Amino acid sequence: MSTTQQPAMEPLNGYQEMPQDQMRDRALAHYEQLRRRRTVRDYDSRPVPREVIEHCLLAAGTAPSGANQQPWHFAVISDPAIKSRIRAEAEEEERAFYSGRAPEEWLRALAPLGTDASKPFLEEAPLLICIFAQKYGIDAQGERFSHYYVPESVGIATGFLISALHDAGLATLTHTPSPMGFLNKLCGRPDNEKPVILLVVGYPKPGCQVPVHGGIKKPLEVISSWL
Repeated sequence: MSTTQQPAMEPLNGYQEMPQDQMRDRALAHYEQLRRRRTVRDYDSRPVPREVIEHCLLAAGTAPSGANQQPWHFAVISDPAIKSRIRAEAEEEERAFYSGRAPEEWLRALAPLGTDASKPFLEEAPLLICIFAQKYGIDAQGERFSHYYVPESVGIATGFLISALHDAGLATLTHTPSPMGFLNKLCGRPDNEKPVILLVVGYPKPGCQVPVHGGIKKPLEVISSWL
């Protein structure tokens, strides 16, 4: 007969309830802050303080995950030579995508954003953060063990990271070349990790413009329902 060990527990010390008027003000302020976020494709080359990125990564690391396994790794890339190789590899995949691999419907959906196979931001931005999803874990004895809800967990952590970077005054772009297997070798990551997003990070270039289409968001009544 097996017994289930009770987990260690501790007081919920971090929670802070607020008066309803303060809740409304803070919720509105948070929305107003995030609605100013735009995907940026033109970057200034100015460096970003490392401690800013580290604090944003720590914020991402607070995200909930399946069984609290935290199945992510963030590889931060500033080396110009590595960024140049990433751009070359990514643009090769992108040329294949735009010249025939992508369905016509997909290309029509992308047309209002003005994207194409050229990705200069992969070199111009001061930082690239390659986000890896750990398909499974490896314990201290080298044995594999399962991870749960990996795409959902990594997606939530990525959202936390984008929000933190925006709140710190930085611009981002989520780039997803496919396949991205070349990033494991470039970043020195093991086989149990799959690169899922290249997050471009930096300051917008002076005079930067963004497509109007990218700022059009669905209204509340379309994205939500109350039952």
